[in-house]
Amino acid sequence: MDFSIASILALDGLTNGAIYALLALATVLVFAVTRVIFIPQGEFVAFGALTLALLQAGKVPGTVWFLLVLAGTVAASDLWQGIRLRQGAARTARAMLRTLAYPVAISLVAVWAAPRGLPLAAQALLTLALVTPFGTLIYRLAYESLADASVLVLLIVSVGVHFALVGLGLYFFGAEGFRNPSFWESRFSVGPVTLSGQTLIIFLASIALIVALWLFFERSLYGKALRATAVNRLGARLMGISTTGAGRLSFTMAAFIGALSGLLIGPTTTVFYDTGFLIGLKGFVAAVFAGLSSYPLALVGALGVGLLESFGSFWASAFKEVIVFSAILPVLLWRSLRDPHSEEH
Repeated sequence: MDFSIASILALDGLTNGAIYALLALATVLVFAVTRVIFIPQGEFVAFGALTLALLQAGKVPGTVWFLLVLAGTVAASDLWQGIRLRQGAARTARAMLRTLAYPVAISLVAVWAAPRGLPLAAQALLTLALVTPFGTLIYRLAYESLADASVLVLLIVSVGVHFALVGLGLYFFGAEGFRNPSFWESRFSVGPVTLSGQTLIIFLASIALIVALWLFFERSLYGKALRATAVNRLGARLMGISTTGAGRLSFTMAAFIGALSGLLIGPTTTVFYDTGFLIGLKGFVAAVFAGLSSYPLALVGALGVGLLESFGSFWASAFKEVIVFSAILPVLLWRSLRDPHSEEH
């Protein structure tokens, strides 16, 4: 291997690592606030890429129908809760209206916009608007009633949610794979390395989102509420912070980050309905490097995973996935020796 090949592999690894960093940050965020190891994070990646691909083809994406089904299911649970708790017709109707209003409105916009061939940027924004509500709806449907359950129970629920989303993704999107057009077609030569415009967009978008997250947690009231919930759920509750609202917000942010990652990675690889699982799992590996608690370490771990995958594919392409996922074993061993396990009561 000479310097030029190493440079190309390093660039490819850092590009993938930037995507994994976003997913790792979303995984750490969700776990810190809700204690949920959110395995289906990668499904948002696939939904984002496939939604944009179908909009590009002039078709109404399956995301629209999937979103309406999910919103209708959550609204039905609102109705059942209102009847069970005898909350009154007006209060129950308002809860159902709040659940259905945005999904129905954005779905109507998507049905109108799909055949009109809007510019790529407008279709990307519409994709984000369609996929982001999935976070809140999934949290309300699968996790909200189990907010105080053990981490193991929440992990089992995450496995079930993952398989449900993959199966429903196959139904609503089909088995065909798609590759999206690049957001920027230009190419730039830097020594032996050629940078594509899409690679620069990936780096810039990742850096911008990481900075935005830092500002959100450091400067905004909602960000400080999420941090308080992550540190001490009971204490946050006693201070008047809604842990339910914090959970919904964290899942919404995770869905947005996943959808954005799908838009960024769509032009670099063919995406199928189940592609997101492997991508999300690599983000999870990076989050484990950070102990599911540190955002800076998650970023470093993600870049390390990207580089390990890139150089591993050069030396042993058939085993690159094995190499990446095996790297988690010494990290888990080191953490188990450093922080001995105590039984959860």
